[in-house]
Amino acid sequence: MIDLSINFVGTPNNYFSQIMMAVISVLLVGLGSGFYLIANLGPGPRDGLMTGLQRKTNLPIASVRASIEISVVFTGWYLGGTVGIGTLLFAFGVGPAVALGLYIVDKFSNSK
Repeated sequence: MIDLSINFVGTPNNYFSQIMMAVISVLLVGLGSGFYLIANLGPGPRDGLMTGLQRKTNLPIASVRASIEISVVFTGWYLGGTVGIGTLLFAFGVGPAVALGLYIVDKFSNSK
């Protein structure tokens, strides 16, 4: 999707626009996750871990996904990776975004 979108979406020039693009991107990832998880087409590895842990622990999906992403960021940083503001926005924001995406898709797919 990135390869396709890069031709149509320009690179923001100022910091505020970059942050807004990152926030919107996290929300779109959450909505996309909502679409394919509600469709029951089979989750990928990270979403499978998320849904499995949510079923076992009965914790909110937002908390489970955020915990997974934060642990991945911490592990990557510990191994020498770079952690920037976009990485942190995604790690802390994708859990609530997925929960919101699931809610929105479920709400509109069940409306009659």
